[in-house]
Amino acid sequence: MIAWLLLTGAILSEVAATLSLRGALDNPALYVLVIAGYVLAFALLGQVLRRGMSLGVAYGVWGASGVVLAAAGSASLFGEMLTVLKIVGFVLVAAGVVVVEVGSQRAHQAPDGVIATAEEAR
Repeated sequence: MIAWLLLTGAILSEVAATLSLRGALDNPALYVLVIAGYVLAFALLGQVLRRGMSLGVAYGVWGASGVVLAAAGSASLFGEMLTVLKIVGFVLVAAGVVVVEVGSQRAHQAPDGVIATAEEAR
């Protein structure tokens, strides 16, 4: 549970940094938030991985959540358009992350020898 809370913090830090990057184009003082947000995001991601969450799941959730939150934030803060096609893309990305997470959980629950390694699959 702590790993998921840390991942949430990493996602929110990265999104804040990304939105600040967009804002820094007009207000260069925001570059301080950009740097701080990205440093914090990667530090928290490191802690998530240290606690045993797989990189594929952590990065997938982070990436998908970040894309959706950054798009929603930029639409709200900067008036950027959210088209139907963009929203469909967000849904597809989120669905892909769910599939990866379910696959990861099933891999942990499978009896030994059921899941082949990449070398065995070749």
